Amino acid sequence: FFLSEYKIPELSKITMPVIFNEPLSFLQRLTEYMEHTYLIHKASSLSSTTERMQCVAAFAVSAVASQWERTGKPFNPLLGETYELIRDDLGFRLLSEQVSHHPPISAFYAEGLNNDFVFHGSIYPKLRFWGKSVEAEPKGTMTLELLEHNEAYTWTNPTCCVHNIIVGKLWIEQYGNVEITNHKTGEKCVLNFKPCGLFGKELHKVEGYIQDKSKKKLCALYGKWTECLYSVDPATFEAYKKNDKKNAEEKKSSKQVSNTEEPDEMPLPDSESVYVIPGSILLWKITPRPPNSAQMYNFTTFAMALNELDKEMESVIPKTDCRLRPDIRAMENGEIDLASEEKKRLEEKQRTARKNRSKSEEDWKTRWFHQGPNPHTGTQDWLYSGNYWDRNYFNLPDIY
Repeated sequence: FFLSEYKIPELSKITMPVIFNEPLSFLQRLTEYMEHTYLIHKASSLSSTTERMQCVAAFAVSAVASQWERTGKPFNPLLGETYELIRDDLGFRLLSEQVSHHPPISAFYAEGLNNDFVFHGSIYPKLRFWGKSVEAEPKGTMTLELLEHNEAYTWTNPTCCVHNIIVGKLWIEQYGNVEITNHKTGEKCVLNFKPCGLFGKELHKVEGYIQDKSKKKLCALYGKWTECLYSVDPATFEAYKKNDKKNAEEKKSSKQVSNTEEPDEMPLPDSESVYVIPGSILLWKITPRPPNSAQMYNFTTFAMALNELDKEMESVIPKTDCRLRPDIRAMENGEIDLASEEKKRLEEKQRTARKNRSKSEEDWKTRWFHQGPNPHTGTQDWLYSGNYWDRNYFNLPDIY
């Protein structure tokens, strides 16, 4: 998701072959956050702040679920590239723009069609190379506003790691702490995305707590980011954990092993998957992928529709929309050589435009977003400037 570039620093001038890509731009990949928008609508409909936080936490986890087994690299967006998606059935519309090229920053703004929510943010994928794996830390804040409750929630996404980038089968894990803050009530949800560990026992696991502003635990959350999230009473959860740990230690004492090596092969997840603790409430469950997903870059049904373009749409979208981007379209049509040529041409065109700007000392102006402080956290953010949906597009850059 956040692998907008798989480039090793000193090799950064080498263009990655198109064969490593999937036929979507990173702006489209970003839009996959919205697949489970029903969780936001559900949060809006609830009267209890803790229950709303449970739904927001489920949304934050579900937003990164489409990354599972998605080892194809999305195309790097060109500076000024945009993407829009209107889903009447899911009740939202979204706009995104590539607002910076060095570093690569993608900004997005989504709103509920019934004016019940706004969800916005920007992502700058900070990459680190660890020999056999590449780690992408998605810098940038996610902000969700539930307008009917006058509440704002903010969080940052977990780190994503792709293993076996040199040889072997690529596999993905996500890890790190995600802290969701309700700025109105001071409630927090702290989720821990667990690294898989040597035997893969923790692979894909997520767990944490919702706590009030005095840090009292209100409920526990657990599950896997690849499949589901549950909520349960904290005392019940802690008793279960204690018992689980005791069983694990008994097992461990019978076989001693050091736990420092990075596993080469993707560990197989526990067969029983997520054990449902009695008294738990299911907050979110993943939609199974379509049967042809493995032949289609492991796309979800939602992802498969992202590049759809009909005549009516073509007449209204701006010429910067990535549905009109020739290299991605060629790849989708199975024309790999053409995709490769077009990708080279577009990257060259972008470089030339940048050189010409620096000669004339002209600054690049973003079109739909501007930099400013996030109204809830005060940190620098990219904020929507408005007017995109007026469909009045003029002086757009010629990027394709």
